[in-house]
Amino acid sequence: MFPAKKIVCPTDFSDGSNQALAEATELALHFGAEIHLVHILELLPPTEAGMPLPQAEVGAAAEAMLRKIAEPLTAKGVRTQVAVGEGDAAAEIVRMAGELGADLIVIATHGNTGWRHFAFGSVTERVVRLATCPVLTIRMMAASAKHAA
Repeated sequence: MFPAKKIVCPTDFSDGSNQALAEATELALHFGAEIHLVHILELLPPTEAGMPLPQAEVGAAAEAMLRKIAEPLTAKGVRTQVAVGEGDAAAEIVRMAGELGADLIVIATHGNTGWRHFAFGSVTERVVRLATCPVLTIRMMAASAKHAA
C-alpha cells in the first residue's frame, strides 16, 4: 500500500481537480509513483431525433485534454498514464482503480460549479465509500488562501 506506487487521480478538468492533481504529483515525486489520470464520461441518452451523441468524439477530446495535462508531469519526471471511462463516475473510478491495482486515489472534494459542484462532491463521497484502497480527498483552497500560500 505505502509507499504508493500507483495513484489514480480522476479529473473533471475543474480547478478543484487541478489542485488534487498537484497534490498527487507531489506524492508521486516523493514516492516515485505513477499517476493514472482518468476522466469519466457520463452515458448520454440519444437526442430527440434519435441520433446517438458523438461519444467517441467526446472521449477522444477528453483523452487529448488528459494528455495535455500529463505533459508537464512527464517533464518533471512523473510517469503518467491516461484513460477515459464511461458510466457512473464513482463506480467507474473505483473499477478502474481496482483494475490498475492502485495504491491510492487522490480526488477533489468538489469539481465544477453549479449542479456539477454538488454532483462531483457526491461522486467523491461515493468513491470514499466504495474504494478498496485509501482515498485522499483534497478540499479546494479559496482563491485568497491560494495567493497567501
